[in-house]
Amino acid sequence: MPKRVIILGSTGSIGCNALAVADNLPGEFEIVGLAGHRSWEKMARQVERFRPQAVAMTNPDAAAKLEKQLHGPHCSTQIWSGTEALVRLVKEIECDFVLSSIVGVAGLPATFAAVTRGLTVGLANKESLVVSGSLMVEAARVNRAQLLPVDSEHSAIFQSLHSGKQEEVERILLTASGGPFRTWPIETMRSATVADAMKHPTWEMGPKITIDSATMMNKALEIIEARWLFDIDPDRIEVVIHPESIIHSMVAFHDGSIVAQMGSPDMRTPIQYAMTYPRRLAGCGDRLNFSRLERMHFEPPDLQRFPALRLGHEVARRGGTAGAALNAANEAAVALFREGKIGFLDIAAITEDVLRRHDFEQHPTLETLMRVDAWARKEVNECCTVKS
Repeated sequence: MPKRVIILGSTGSIGCNALAVADNLPGEFEIVGLAGHRSWEKMARQVERFRPQAVAMTNPDAAAKLEKQLHGPHCSTQIWSGTEALVRLVKEIECDFVLSSIVGVAGLPATFAAVTRGLTVGLANKESLVVSGSLMVEAARVNRAQLLPVDSEHSAIFQSLHSGKQEEVERILLTASGGPFRTWPIETMRSATVADAMKHPTWEMGPKITIDSATMMNKALEIIEARWLFDIDPDRIEVVIHPESIIHSMVAFHDGSIVAQMGSPDMRTPIQYAMTYPRRLAGCGDRLNFSRLERMHFEPPDLQRFPALRLGHEVARRGGTAGAALNAANEAAVALFREGKIGFLDIAAITEDVLRRHDFEQHPTLETLMRVDAWARKEVNECCTVKS
């Protein structure tokens, strides 16, 4: 029987790559549900190709245009609209695997709903664990849901961990490209533009995550995600700059062995590993050509130029509401930077300020986390209003 799949965020980079994986493995998957936001024309093409049972479009205008485009006797796909449609999709459509790839906290309620149904969830939405780590992990345990990493770094750790037992792990080594500003002096970084920040040296990603890579906030979020996903002390998670992005991450064991997962920087490979787990099938990702690989470089991160990494470790240690405050403040600050209202270095500075001032709770409910999220966004935007 084909594996029934719902893709949350099918019109984004991860979602499109996931559909490419499904296309490459005919008969392995049945795409039963798709979800997007505004890109109704792209969604229309996906619906015509995969014929899902239902589609959720969070933007009502986009949903209306999609329904008009697909209206006809040969289209049986249901079109649902609004933010609640994401949760409805996960709750009402029978499936085996949910790929959570909606950027930001917007994907959290639907991801949580999938976990409470006891489904296997592929996590490309790192914010789900950053914001609600303890709640998400506990819900997965109680409902016997499986959380599988899709990020290349966490997929690499997950694969490398198969080489030993949990108690044999000494530390986890998260690799990072260093982004476009790896060699920029800090004074030059102050005047970095959005166009500068979008020039990632190895990966092609959406704008928000690309800017997160430039500030290295993405690695801070990955530290927090790894803490919950692999149940490891944050002090045993290290970040290593590796500009070539060939080694996606490593696990060091107590006997001195370090196991690394390597491959070309192609997201189709970790996406497929999560979708087909525990099997490995012939993939469509680019192959690593060692004849063209002259050398690999490694260096420690510069915490002065990339203070977000320090915040990642701090939030991973504190838990509670700290992840919600950090993530929301960063999302809002990145949006302001993209609008030209703040400078590049202001992103981390504003995020840290909001993190410091939020009312911390150690054991929050999901409602509390969403309230902290809303508060942090409001604080960032008010801060920008006062400055201007």
